[in-house]
Amino acid sequence: MTVVDTTSPEPGGGAGSGGAADPADHQPRIRRNDYSVLRPPPIGGWTPTLGVSVIIPAYGNAEKLRLVLASLAAQTYPAHLMETVVVDDGTDPPLSLPEIRPDDTRIIRPNTRVWGPSHAVNAGVAASDGEVVLRLDSDMVVYRDHVESQLRWHHLADYLGVLGDKRFVDYAPESRTPHQVYEAVREGRAAELFDHDSGGELWIEKILARTNRLRSEGAQAYRIFTGASCSVRRDLFDTVGGMDPTLVLGEDAELGYRLAQAGAVFVPDLDSSGWHLGLPSMRVRREEGTRYRVPYIGHRIADSPLRRDIRGRQWQVPYAEVIVHVYNRPWEQVCDTVDRLLTGETDDIRVVLVGPWTALDTDPSRAPLDDPKIELRLLRETYRVDSRVHLSDAVPVRDGSVPFRLTLPAGSRPTHHALSTLIDIAEKEKAGLVGVVLPTPPDGGAHPRLERTAAFARAYRLGATTNDVDEIVDEIYGVRWVDGTGVFVDVPPKGKNGKEPPACRECGEKLAAAQRRAAHERARANRFQRQLRWLRRSPSSRFWRRVLSGAWSKW
Repeated sequence: MTVVDTTSPEPGGGAGSGGAADPADHQPRIRRNDYSVLRPPPIGGWTPTLGVSVIIPAYGNAEKLRLVLASLAAQTYPAHLMETVVVDDGTDPPLSLPEIRPDDTRIIRPNTRVWGPSHAVNAGVAASDGEVVLRLDSDMVVYRDHVESQLRWHHLADYLGVLGDKRFVDYAPESRTPHQVYEAVREGRAAELFDHDSGGELWIEKILARTNRLRSEGAQAYRIFTGASCSVRRDLFDTVGGMDPTLVLGEDAELGYRLAQAGAVFVPDLDSSGWHLGLPSMRVRREEGTRYRVPYIGHRIADSPLRRDIRGRQWQVPYAEVIVHVYNRPWEQVCDTVDRLLTGETDDIRVVLVGPWTALDTDPSRAPLDDPKIELRLLRETYRVDSRVHLSDAVPVRDGSVPFRLTLPAGSRPTHHALSTLIDIAEKEKAGLVGVVLPTPPDGGAHPRLERTAAFARAYRLGATTNDVDEIVDEIYGVRWVDGTGVFVDVPPKGKNGKEPPACRECGEKLAAAQRRAAHERARANRFQRQLRWLRRSPSSRFWRRVLSGAWSKW
């Protein structure tokens, strides 16, 4: 089986910063979003070592903020490892710190010419230094072990997005005092502070029930990552560039999307909870909120259902990036490949033509029809004004916002539905890599391959190299090889002389069959390797008995 490697490790792709409990010592390889391999310690039965910065973006709501800070003052997480940063987002008159608050608490007031929760959170993160960033809304009263409960997970792996549990309450102003909240939280009676909102089941609860608390969820696990209470390692937050300051609604979901593309695993922490003082705006003004999100979220989240039925529009973040190698390929063949992609069923794409483009400007004096670089010049002129086509001398660094990358050689002839078919296979199988076996592959035997950005980003974060990245992707997501028949057209386009290149149909069929067998055997060998690794990590005699009693029978 021929595997084309067109990726390269991204800078900073290793584990997080050092420390006694730092997961760099042992990064668990979580498969997809099944975090079952993680075993968080019981609340109160462990020793934390990571510092946490609780970031609270606030605009007005001084009364609610006092209650929030009172609940944080009674947390079980060690005070010397927790700092609280309140970001006053332009309140007039400015907010001030109440008497009851955590020991290390301060208010910052960033540039007032820019506002919004994203800008406020970014400013708070920049002004803090904890290894973990926990965003908390300024109307979230939390239970006494809320911070500790989330931080347990971050001590186990450095690529998690943890969501804190919450309950909504139709809060009446001045119905509770900071002292009442502090005492109730400190004594473990926070659940008695308010009556649970009877407005119906939360949409997040429905997703958790349907997906075994996200363990069986696929690429959309990030959608539960809402800003009321959520946490992530600082280095992962910085890797994705923080929050988008141009968003004032849906900014938490957009951050979750980029964290997902960076390889994050999303964990709902239900062992503690909190009270959201007031009903969510999307419940009160759902239609207006959805209308607002269509252009803003649609442009930034490629798999958003808000743009699913909108065809023919160009978006800021495309659904797929396609890499086409054009070295020494005739103009007609490259155009045939690119035009099929641009007019395909999935037209929300960015096409990158990789070739020696800078060499075109080194010899401006030339006879046009005798130019040895005529193929490249024709290509550049052909796609010069198409904004979806980009020219690059080398394979570009992977765009961390684009969920899929398809790599194929020029001369490949994708059908109208080729890209959508491969993406459908990746989504159905939840695969990190879909390879295509072509009966007569062009360009020296290279085969098209569809890579899931999230899978490859996580693999590199776990220490993969270009030599073993496919193997690690297979372990944490899965690799699927498919027959290219029906997805790609076998008959190549005619060359400049009007003749088709000779082909050996029988040879092509034999090659395809051999490649399919090789793919099957490789997948089987990889499964055996995973079984062997599992056995070596399982000293339990009970586990051995279960394995020996029949778990190997399917082999």
